[in-house]
Amino acid sequence: MGLFHIFLLALIQGITEFLPVSSSGHLILLPALTSLEDQGLVIDVAVHVGTLFAVCWYFRADVALAIRGLPDMVRMKIDNQGAWLALCLTIATVPVVILGLIFHLLGLMALLRNIAVIGWMMIIFGIVLYLTDRFGKTTRNATDWSLKHALIVGLWQAVSLIPGTSRSGACISGMRAMGYSRHGAAKVAMLMSIPTIIASGALMGIDVVRVADWQAARNGAIAAVISFFAAWAALVFMMRLLRSVSFTPYVIYRLILGGVLLFIAYT
Repeated sequence: MGLFHIFLLALIQGITEFLPVSSSGHLILLPALTSLEDQGLVIDVAVHVGTLFAVCWYFRADVALAIRGLPDMVRMKIDNQGAWLALCLTIATVPVVILGLIFHLLGLMALLRNIAVIGWMMIIFGIVLYLTDRFGKTTRNATDWSLKHALIVGLWQAVSLIPGTSRSGACISGMRAMGYSRHGAAKVAMLMSIPTIIASGALMGIDVVRVADWQAARNGAIAAVISFFAAWAALVFMMRLLRSVSFTPYVIYRLILGGVLLFIAYT
């Protein structure tokens, strides 16, 4: 795999991981619409590791708070903000882990990795994002996150296993539907990505160990660094933009790309 290919993959993953436009959909489309080879598991895991470090660094204060609360959460001593955040993140991650394991064991992901599915999900969940953002109230913020809401948005996140849905887009839609502000919804969605990326990386990592070699490790390291900086830039851009702009620009992008993909798929 050439350096340009690695750079392109890492850049796409980094930019789209946290924007509500489906990073997995874009990564699947690259080999499907070009002559470039499929990136394989090693690069998949590497770019996710890069984005993981980016979101952890951006929200380092919240991450540190949740880590400090983990011991209390394990002992079910939920009497501080850190333990509460850790518990909410754990509950929100359970649905996607269970469904992801089922998909993995049944081989369903391979069946869903096609242009038509991505196109339809781009359009359908683009419309969902628009409706929830347009009509959702703004009576709650990230600090109002409850266990009930954690479970509900966790179910929204599980749906994003279908390529083209967008994990961040689904979570943001769920949070906006429950009355969370745009900034609050985005923050919770980004924090939810941390345990989800760790879980999916661990699952894929089992297979990576069997196929990795020195060359693959070198390529993976390069991809991780590039995706880190790309994801960091995308996070800074989106979180600042949300203070004055809605999610409509992302919706428009999803509808246009979805329409193009369906045209390609059915012609």
